[in-house]
Amino acid sequence: MESRARRPVAPRGLLPLTSVRPEPEVRRRLSGPALRTFFNIAAGWGLTVNEQRGLLGWPAASTFHKYKSGEHGTLSFDTLTRLSLVIGIYKSLQVLYPESRFADAWVRMPNSHPLFGGGPALTVMIDGGIDGLFRVRRLLDGRRGAWN
Repeated sequence: MESRARRPVAPRGLLPLTSVRPEPEVRRRLSGPALRTFFNIAAGWGLTVNEQRGLLGWPAASTFHKYKSGEHGTLSFDTLTRLSLVIGIYKSLQVLYPESRFADAWVRMPNSHPLFGGGPALTVMIDGGIDGLFRVRRLLDGRRGAWN
């Protein structure tokens, strides 16, 4: 007898996020607001163009500049996931460190946590790709008690 894996069932009345986000119409609606929020965060963090491109998954320079000018079309699921992670990291920092200037500077500060090896979180977030973004997000969410 063949056994099939079952998909997780969402609570009544809720669709699982993974069943909604890949839809092109949903991704199209999320693309503009997510990019605008990202560019505001990038300004607050003082990110260079290359740092911004790294966080976005290294889109071509021409694509990045189209994003920046508002010509974004429908972003990929991967790009939207990266944007969501950056927004979540920003939110966690603002909760953990009520002084906005410190919260914004945190991503560039040397950090003694083993995840960072004495370097800044931004290095892990860029060099570690989407996994690096997930690791930083989980660390910060855990520190603020978001998973409790």
